[in-house]
Amino acid sequence: MAANDQAKRDIHVVVVDDSEFTRRSVVDTLEAAGISVVGEADSAEKAVQLLRATNGNCYIVDIVMPDSSGIDLAKVIADEKKGHLIILMSSLKAENIIIEGITAGASDFLQKPFSKEELLTSVMKAKKELENSDDLSL
Repeated sequence: MAANDQAKRDIHVVVVDDSEFTRRSVVDTLEAAGISVVGEADSAEKAVQLLRATNGNCYIVDIVMPDSSGIDLAKVIADEKKGHLIILMSSLKAENIIIEGITAGASDFLQKPFSKEELLTSVMKAKKELENSDDLSL
């Protein structure tokens, strides 16, 4: 595999949550595990800016945000960046929301509160999907 192909398959995470505490917790956990975090946003609008300005290829997105739902953001990510992975997170437990998120393009769902191990397992699963993906548009 060429170096450029490998770079496309390395995981680069963007964390999107309006809660600063949650964002910091997720970022700190990922960075402590050696996972590259290339951006964080407190709104869907800022996340779309990062989508276009960074090399992020895995987005960890809260479903409930003040300016737009994480599900709507997932649709934007899925439309603009084919093959990039989306992990939705929420304290909402409604099965229909999870199904809607998966339909919108999410590859996984984390139920808040989640453990560091659950977060890392989800991101490592996403990393494996990226490594096996042939469809990554930057």
